Amino acid sequence: MAEITHETVYFSGRVQGVGFRFNVRQIAQEYDVTGFVRNCVDGRVELEVEGSPGTIREFVAMIEERMHGYVRQIERSATRRTPQFRGFEIR
Repeated sequence: MAEITHETVYFSGRVQGVGFRFNVRQIAQEYDVTGFVRNCVDGRVELEVEGSPGTIREFVAMIEERMHGYVRQIERSATRRTPQFRGFEIR
C-alpha cells in the first residue's frame, strides 16, 4: 500500500463549545481526506488527518478561514505512513 501524508494539527483559542468539531467534519466532506477531530482536555482541538500534502494544506486553510474568529494558534506536524483511517469522524 502506498504511503500518504499524515498530519496532527492542534487548534488553540475558543475552539470548544462553538461547533468547531462539527464544522471540521463538514469541511472534511469537501476534501479527499480521512481521519478524526476531537476535543482535548487542555481546551485545544486535535485533528488527525491523512491525504495528499496539497489537499491537507487546503483543508486546514479552509478550517482556518471558516473558524477564523475562534482560532488563536495552530500547531502542525506531518509524517509519511501507510493509511490508517477510513472516513472522517468526530471522536
